[in-house]
Amino acid sequence: MTDRSASDAEFLLRDVERALPEGELERKLEEGRPLRVKLGLDPTAPDIHLGHTVVLRKLREFQDRGHVVILIVGDYTARVGDPSGRSAERPQLDPAEIDHNAETYQRQAFAVLDPERTEVRRNGEWLDMPAEELFRLARTATVAQLLERDDFAGRFAEGSPISVLELLYPLLQGYDSVAIRADVELGGTDQLFNLLLARQVQQAYGVAPQVAITMPILPGTDGVRRMSKSEGNYVGVTEPPEEIFGKVMSIPDEVMPAYYRLLLDREMEGDMSAVESKRALARELTARYGGGEAAAHDAEGHFDRLHVQHAPPEEMEEARLPEGEVVHLPQLLADEFGLSRSEARRLLTQGGVRLDGEPLPGSEFDIAADKLVDRVIQVGRRRFKRLRAADARG
Repeated sequence: MTDRSASDAEFLLRDVERALPEGELERKLEEGRPLRVKLGLDPTAPDIHLGHTVVLRKLREFQDRGHVVILIVGDYTARVGDPSGRSAERPQLDPAEIDHNAETYQRQAFAVLDPERTEVRRNGEWLDMPAEELFRLARTATVAQLLERDDFAGRFAEGSPISVLELLYPLLQGYDSVAIRADVELGGTDQLFNLLLARQVQQAYGVAPQVAITMPILPGTDGVRRMSKSEGNYVGVTEPPEEIFGKVMSIPDEVMPAYYRLLLDREMEGDMSAVESKRALARELTARYGGGEAAAHDAEGHFDRLHVQHAPPEEMEEARLPEGEVVHLPQLLADEFGLSRSEARRLLTQGGVRLDGEPLPGSEFDIAADKLVDRVIQVGRRRFKRLRAADARG
């Protein structure tokens, strides 16, 4: 092994959980060619969050050393739903929603990846296959093998339903590696089974098997569950700067070391207090994803005004009330804050919507328009708008 390939392997394997088979990455680097490094993302939600960037940043390290990243947007596998870590089958998504999310994923991934060294593919290119090809793929693994997965095994033992479609998911993901001839595939620790099964699928099709690399999973802002849009404990990479700063400031102290290590590639400074460390973390992440140091500075000032001085922000957007004497609050929140009406109703019921600082009663979804004019509506802890009368000319 050359000194160059050994040093590259040592650098690229920093902070990874597993790299299997052991020594295989070094051997592939010895070949002296750009490796094809794969990441598959199923666009089940429209936003990439900080949890995704743990793997994306590792991909960028491969790119910076001359390798090619293949970002697979799983427009077909999303129709199945990844069962990894799930105790029940995922709900089926509307194809139009998947297509919309796929466009968003691709755009947001380039906040981390170098577009010049990234191939973006949709696995509908090859998974829209004839039945004969699907049958051939299904023969590459056994049911007993698939049921060894922790999530399947647990559900099988409990007598919980497992659809045949779910059992196919790891094989479909493995076929992605065949189609793009992946040398390396990255994923979270929950993806190890899928990544290793893909090696078997590749071999069945006469393709050199990939290296399986898993990365640690970033805890969400609750400090307990993995970061996830569906859990509501996420920090989106394209959220407004004040949202990024405020959400990072809400994480529990005990998960800060993981955030520093996985998102900033360094350890926390021991001579700083917990609150100083958290502010430094929030500033750096806000600057990186929220528009630079000036944006981070303004976001910190916004945070202090709300949570230290307990005052509304000095500047806020205005929202024009709809015409009519009565305003349906779930629709207003959906229109002005980008929420679904069901999410808006949930927030109202839980007291998460305030008017001039006072919680709106969760039992009343309709309110007289004249009671809202020129008042400040607040969603959660950081989102404010000043309500103005309907524009009669509109």
